[in-house]
Amino acid sequence: MTDLANRDSRDDAPLTTSKAGDRAKLASEELVEAKGDSLVGKTVTINKTRQELYDFWRDFANLPQFMDNVLSIVQLDSRRSHWAVKGPAGRTVEWTSVITEDRPGELIAWASEEGADVPNGGRIDFRDAPGGRGTWVTATILYDPPAGIIGKVIAKMFQREPAIQARRDLRRFKQLMETGEIATGSWTRRQYDEEKA
Repeated sequence: MTDLANRDSRDDAPLTTSKAGDRAKLASEELVEAKGDSLVGKTVTINKTRQELYDFWRDFANLPQFMDNVLSIVQLDSRRSHWAVKGPAGRTVEWTSVITEDRPGELIAWASEEGADVPNGGRIDFRDAPGGRGTWVTATILYDPPAGIIGKVIAKMFQREPAIQARRDLRRFKQLMETGEIATGSWTRRQYDEEKA
């Protein structure tokens, strides 16, 4: 039995919360084609079925609705899509992503093709939450930040770092799926006019 299998039999927490010091290595082993050495993992509980959430996520045209930094996703064929994403300092980063594993209602795994501005790979898992509370959606992402560690620090300063974005995007996904809209702190024009009056 592998370390990964042992971990799975002991608990069902995301790999990124594992107490094992080699989490990125374990995540790489779990992914079909790992890209990168910086590990991000976030989980959210959503009060919808696994299949509903999977179906929404699998239609990549839906992702910009809740992924704040995604400028565009162009579906190239049934397994490949081209992504354009906001980067730090007004920069745009792009890559072509290939689905490496797809289990309806359970998971979607991907890896970037060669030449990506930000080499990355990862998976989205959909698991039943205990007690009939809906679904646990876990994003596990491995990536190489542009310009290495300096790029990661700059990205954090501009809040474009994948760990920050993953948390925010999953919260927005939860809001959209449970309520049909995403809460925002932005004022409407009417609220702004009322405040000025």
